[in-house]
Amino acid sequence: MTVLSVDALAAGYHGVPVVRDVSFSVESGSIVAVVGSNGAGKSTLLNATAGLLVAMAGSVRLGGREVTRLPAHVRAREGLALVPQDRGIVRRLTVAENLRLLPRRAGAAVDAAVELFPALGPLLGRRAGLLSGGEQQLLALARVLALEPRVLLIDEMSAGLAPQAVERLFEAVRDVARRRGTAVVLVEQHAELALGIAERALVLRHGEQAMWGTAADVLEHSDVLESTYLGGTR
Repeated sequence: MTVLSVDALAAGYHGVPVVRDVSFSVESGSIVAVVGSNGAGKSTLLNATAGLLVAMAGSVRLGGREVTRLPAHVRAREGLALVPQDRGIVRRLTVAENLRLLPRRAGAAVDAAVELFPALGPLLGRRAGLLSGGEQQLLALARVLALEPRVLLIDEMSAGLAPQAVERLFEAVRDVARRRGTAVVLVEQHAELALGIAERALVLRHGEQAMWGTAADVLEHSDVLESTYLGGTR
């Protein structure tokens, strides 16, 4: 079942569009990878989908409901969650305290997070700012997933992380999608990693849709990826 549908979306800043006429959809339990070079418009697309930016044109539908003009906090209540590029954690608080900030019973949030990611268990008493980059990203994912969203938007999960940490995080996201039926939209600069776990993929170039199809098809069209990454300056 299609949970999130974006149609002909345009968005940008100060009246200037950064992304134009972009369309994609994601089904329950599946992963869509959004790939492209720095400056291709990936984060802008995600922020407009989440409601942090007002769309200039097009539409966003969540579970068949039109949410294009709804603010971000309302979309979040409807099950559309975003893990931002800065991870959105409070570094001076412990892991457990970060989880207790969630709008559900504190103990339940901690239990749900540790059930999802057992590696967080031994870290509950540690300040978030003292975690490794991979552990911080795991906490950011756990905070959002503890709210049981229908759709999870993740912005540049691998930024600044060691390759081994990135691989573990990608495996965790794939596992969550399969076990919980969460629909995932993964914005990522490292195309091959993202395409390796995704069912479908959207390639952005200069804010426009260069390709939309199965991840396997996108991987086969190496010419599209090469031209995207070589020519995608801001």
